[in-house]
Amino acid sequence: MAGPSTVNLYPHLVNNGESHKLAESGRRLSATFSPKDNQLAAFLSPAVDPEALKGMSDNELMSTEKDVYMAAGNKIPDAARRTFLTDASVIFSSLQSYMAQSKEKKQTVLTDLENQEVITKLTMDYMCHARDAWLYSTHLEANGVKPQYDAEHYRVLYTTISLFIVLYLPGVGEDRAPVGDELMEWLNMHFIEPSSDEGDELSSQEKPWEDENFWSYLTRAVIRGLAKSSVFFLDVLSKRHPSEDLQSLSVHLSEVLTTRPSLLMSKNQREYVIAARRWGDNVKALRFTLDRVPEDARHDGFDNWWEQLSDIVGLLEGREDVLSRVCTELGADWKEVCVAWGIFVNASLQRVDMADVAEMVMGKMPFDPTDLEDAMHAALFRGKPIDSLPLAAQHDPWLAAHLADVLEKLGLIDADIDDESELTPRQHYILQFADYLHSDPSLWRITVDYMCSCGDIGKKRADQVLFRVPISLSAAHGGEVSARMEGVLKEVIKACYEYERDEARRMVCSLAAKVFLKDREYGLAIEYIAAAEDWAGLGHIVDSVLEEYVLHGPEHFARSVATVAPSLQDLRSAYPTVNGVFIHRLTFAVRYAEFHRQRLGGDLQDAALDLVALFQEEIAPRGWWGVLLLDATELLKADDSMLFSSSGATELLKRLEELHTRVTQGGGEDYLSALLKTMKGNGGEREALQKLMSTRFALANYYARCTTVGVGVGGVGGGIQVGEGSGTSYGAGAVQVFSM
Repeated sequence: MAGPSTVNLYPHLVNNGESHKLAESGRRLSATFSPKDNQLAAFLSPAVDPEALKGMSDNELMSTEKDVYMAAGNKIPDAARRTFLTDASVIFSSLQSYMAQSKEKKQTVLTDLENQEVITKLTMDYMCHARDAWLYSTHLEANGVKPQYDAEHYRVLYTTISLFIVLYLPGVGEDRAPVGDELMEWLNMHFIEPSSDEGDELSSQEKPWEDENFWSYLTRAVIRGLAKSSVFFLDVLSKRHPSEDLQSLSVHLSEVLTTRPSLLMSKNQREYVIAARRWGDNVKALRFTLDRVPEDARHDGFDNWWEQLSDIVGLLEGREDVLSRVCTELGADWKEVCVAWGIFVNASLQRVDMADVAEMVMGKMPFDPTDLEDAMHAALFRGKPIDSLPLAAQHDPWLAAHLADVLEKLGLIDADIDDESELTPRQHYILQFADYLHSDPSLWRITVDYMCSCGDIGKKRADQVLFRVPISLSAAHGGEVSARMEGVLKEVIKACYEYERDEARRMVCSLAAKVFLKDREYGLAIEYIAAAEDWAGLGHIVDSVLEEYVLHGPEHFARSVATVAPSLQDLRSAYPTVNGVFIHRLTFAVRYAEFHRQRLGGDLQDAALDLVALFQEEIAPRGWWGVLLLDATELLKADDSMLFSSSGATELLKRLEELHTRVTQGGGEDYLSALLKTMKGNGGEREALQKLMSTRFALANYYARCTTVGVGVGGVGGGIQVGEGSGTSYGAGAVQVFSM
């Protein structure tokens, strides 16, 4: 599972042993990590000074050669593996949550039995989870499907976690209880000996004792505590074997085996100790009877049955030399000897004493350092769980991370921060596992969960993951944002809130707003830029909203801004103290779009009222006055409709005169910026003012029409005079229009 230390590129850049030619060509091999996962892109780049490379983008670096080699330290999890990882993360999160609550209550894991029970229960959940994955992979393989991680991989997880539970997570009040029976149960479950096929073969024979495997099978069955198998063949000996001595001894031995006390079956430890003492007396009686068999009666013509039976009795007597010799002859490994030691040699062996026994046994029967499973088990037996973690990481970083987490919570590994790495052992292995998770961008949520459980360093790493969660917000159909993708975005923000990553949240919201802005989803862009509290960014979005009018005209502008009005209302409610300039400009965009929707929909009266209101309420920016005044022209010319009141028409005239005056005084950039953009390069300020003459004439005609129908329009008086550059003069005369 560990990432490779060497990556072989194909096609080869240079032949083997000719790496110097690459340097001679003026090129070098460069690499860059993917921002969304842990993939590596390797490529050729110019062999320039490293400092010069810092100013070049990744695209510039990679543009020098067409070949880009993609490599990853881990396999991207397939569907089955992804399910395994996500389901296990639920257990991990439950444990972190519980321990956090316990810490708030000022409980300590070493003294609070409830804490230990919860840790044990959740660790057993890990074990069951690994077992289920093993069975599922076995099922797939049986049906011809090759999973990414085979059944053997998960079997090792299962055996290791279950051994850890037996040795380090005893039941409440059982920490000082004998451990032999539990270890034997573990051994029989995961490392089955003797095989059932051997038993079936022997049981089918009339004289099984004449089979060369008979006594080794029976001895192994006794060591493993397989009473039924042992009693079955002892019953065969008691009824079929020609030696009456062996027949009698078989009956006696059968009684001894079936009455051997078990801690697991006893009510309490005291009852077990008493029963074990009585059972030992029965074993002594069996030895006494066995020793009385005459020398010439100890062979049945095929084998020396007495020696074989004596070895079995020697095991029951707890003789160390017999146990070591017999296990060696049977081909048993150190595990079987250590476990049998706790059954026969020292039936009261406790967990704390197993480490000494394991060291002694491994001194004669060393574990296999090339077998990760065997090496992990050896570390656990020797009471050195910290040594199992790097081995577990080699097999599967998932195992190392979760073992380290439980070990620290039990106080079995150091929780101090290493000066060099600035991490505790637990944090090291959990972050290593999180890096593996990061190979699959879809697992970002649990990647963040694991990282955020590792202090400030982990949270900072999580920030980088949150920044780069792959969220494609681009619309696939008709400009509508994918609901699923927006759901992912909301989940990212939820994670930021959950882990109090406020800076990351603002960054994510800001990035999302940029994507929405690119897709012209202005309502969502405003919603997320406000959540980012990026008010300058809000101003940029407003500019883009108004740019819709400049680029595409009023009809498109009105449709584009349709989603902005609710965002404006939410913005006012949620951020009452936000910079008023941006709110003001956004309000203008919304109100101006509403004006065009009314105008285009034929509701000219309301459109006229809204247009005047934009001026009277000081909503319209000065740079847009020219555009609004041109819009008013159409309404002023409406046939048989007097859409503007006296005060409304006067307001338009006042704004027109102020604009003209300010432009002639050099303020064209402030008052004509939007109008000049709509002209798209077809003229400058003079041409813009010329366009506004249509509004001046429309106003003059509007006043004339008002006079004709008897409607008073004006300020103090009832007339208007329009002349070249003269502005407006109010008097009592009729309307006169002079040529410019």
